[in-house]
Formats: sequence, C-alpha cells, structure tokens
Amino acid sequence: MSGPELITLGCRLNFAESEAMRAMAADRDDLVIVNSCAVTAEAVRKTRQQIRKAKRARPDAEIIVTGCAVQTQPESFAAMPEVGRLLGNREKMLPESFASNRSLVSDIMAVRETAPHLVTGFAERARAFVEVQNGCDHRCTFCVIPYGRGNSRSVPAGLVVDRIKALVDQGFQEIVLTGVDVTSYGPDLPGSPSLGLLVERILTGVTALPRLRLSSLDSIEIDERLFEIITGEPRFMPHLHLSLQAGDDMILKRMKRRHSRAQSVEMVARLKAERPEIAIGADIIAGFPTETEEMAANTLALVDDCQIVFGHIFPYSARRGTPAAKMPQVPVPARKERAQRLRAATARQKAMWLEGLIGTTQRVLVEREDGTGHAENFAEVALDRPSAMDGASKIGTIVETRIAGVDDGILAGEIA
Repeated sequence: MSGPELITLGCRLNFAESEAMRAMAADRDDLVIVNSCAVTAEAVRKTRQQIRKAKRARPDAEIIVTGCAVQTQPESFAAMPEVGRLLGNREKMLPESFASNRSLVSDIMAVRETAPHLVTGFAERARAFVEVQNGCDHRCTFCVIPYGRGNSRSVPAGLVVDRIKALVDQGFQEIVLTGVDVTSYGPDLPGSPSLGLLVERILTGVTALPRLRLSSLDSIEIDERLFEIITGEPRFMPHLHLSLQAGDDMILKRMKRRHSRAQSVEMVARLKAERPEIAIGADIIAGFPTETEEMAANTLALVDDCQIVFGHIFPYSARRGTPAAKMPQVPVPARKERAQRLRAATARQKAMWLEGLIGTTQRVLVEREDGTGHAENFAEVALDRPSAMDGASKIGTIVETRIAGVDDGILAGEIA
C-alpha cells in the first residue's frame, strides 16, 4: 500500500477533499483517514461502523477521523477508543495537520476562505471534481451541514480557470464544479460574480475542455445567464441535480426553503422546453416533521411533474440542534414507507427514460477499464467492445455510441 487509506462517506465534495488529503499525507502508509458525513443520523452511524471496521482490519494503523460529523460532534468521536485523533473541516485541508500528532478542530464559522488548490480526479483520467465554493449561509430547518462547513465562501474565478486548464492539459475530459451550496457562488468575492459568470469564464477561458457539469443546484438561484448556458452551450452537459427536498408548499415553508412547488415545476419545464434532452436528478426528503399523507402525495407527484430520473431520496433524520428536530415527528415506519414510494416513482421515470434512449447515439466518456462510462445526460453506458480501443487511451476517450438496449438500469452501447 502506498500512502494513507481513505474511507469516505457523504457528498462529492467529501470525495474531492479525500483525494486532496491523500496527496497531503502521501508519505503515511500507516494512516487510515475516515472522512465523515453528518447529513443524517444513519450517515453518522455508518461513520462509527467504518471506524471500528478499519481498526479491526489494521490494528497498528493510526485512525484519523475528520469531516462534518467530527466538526459537529467532536466529543462523541474523541470518546471512541479506535480513534487516534480528530481533524476539523478546516484542518483537514492543511498539510501541516498531517505532520502534527494533535487533534485539531477549530471554529468553522470563523473560516473565511476555501481551498483553491482542492481538486481530484475520478475514473482515472476521465473526470475531475473542482471545488469552487464551500459552506452555506442558508439555515434550512432540517440541516446541520452549515455548522459542519461554516459560512459560504467562494474560490476566485481566475484560480478556478487556471486549475481547470491544468487538468485539461493532464488529459481530463470532464470537469464537475462542486461545493456545499454551489449556486451561492460569488457574493463574498470582489464584484460579486455569479455562478453563471464563473461558468462562462471557464468555457471561454478553457476552450479545450470538452465537458462541464455542476453538482447539486438550488433551482430558484438559476439566473438568466446560467439558464442560457445550461440550455444553449453544448459543452455544458444536459444533466442537472436539483435540491428540491419536497413537493408540498407547507412542508417547503417549514423547511425554510426559498422556493415553492410551482417554481420547481416551472423551472424544469423551462429547461426542458429549451433543451429537451436534459436529465433531472433531485434531493428529496421523505417524512419531514408534520408531513401528512396529502402532503406526501404532493411530493410523490413532483417526481412525475419534474420527470426526475436520478433520485437522491432518504427518510427524514432528526439532527440535534436543528429547528425541525423540535417539530412534531412523523413515525419512522411512515418515513421509510414514503421514501420507498418515492424511490419506486423515480425508478419508473428512469426506466421509461432509458427505454426512450434506445436507438439513439450518445457520446460516452469511458471511465473504467471494463468499458463503462456515462453519456452526456449522465446515463450509465456499458460498451460492447471495450477491447476495440487501445488500452492506454481507452479511459478518458469520448466514444460515439449507438444505444442498443438496457439491462438493469445500464444502457448497452454499440461502438460505431
């Protein structure tokens, strides 16, 4: 084994940060880093499970635990006998933290900058994630993440463009811009640039970049400049993941979200009217406090109304210290049952969508040695003859592919 072992839970930003930590602690073969998530109680439970599992597997290794669960509840992780030390979300991005032997968890709310160097590649040389923003200024009533990530802060556009140029020069074919609340990019920077302006600068400044994506967005914050790029720029991939959370106006109000149900439906309709091939994903919470069956039905109908084919759906989980934890709770079995209904609805939408792609030609970015990758609309595709491509250049190749069928949610592609 070369370098530290990384165990990562949670969001894409966490995975990006894990790769940055791997580079910063590259000389530590004796180290296991567990990068935790706090978005749900289940995520925290899995973090503890992974810590214990790691110590059993490598009893002589030092276990460092970091991430949002550590940032929000350091005392509980410090009490675990398997844990060597803790690093907060600020400290895990500092190289000197890995040379220290102390636990370091500072006040994340005092942090005013993010890490412009932060970048990592996934799928070998195919896709890279670049952090452009961190933290969140909003206070949704269910969410503990602002207390784990701090206030919103943005990476200057020039640094982002330079980083992406370097990645493209290294052979990366697709860049994903990531952050905690990406659509809040810019107000803390001179001139208050918008996310749309950042995307525009990337596309004009890195002309050799073939594919650009965004991570999860708040649909209400898609301004006209960003809308025009999403719908009119061929190098911007036709796939959006929206932070919808619910499809009932009263629940959205109690969540302290900034959009209504009608605004979500209208935005998706506008996007699809301008660019019909756009695939929609969404975050949805099932069984939020006070949710009645009628309210749950409104959210269930949102799956069809917005044609959601990629669903990130989970039962509501009460997080200590959040306003929603003090509201009247929906019984856990009802939360789970509603989540299952939502998953089934998105599965039906996805199955219909994939069937509709049969017979089309898709441009597929090959991401793994077995010839699997993703089309521009983020549908997963398995190529029929991966061996037909030269082994050295197979990963990272963009291939024109005819879609011949679908098997267990994966498209079967025939190389032209």
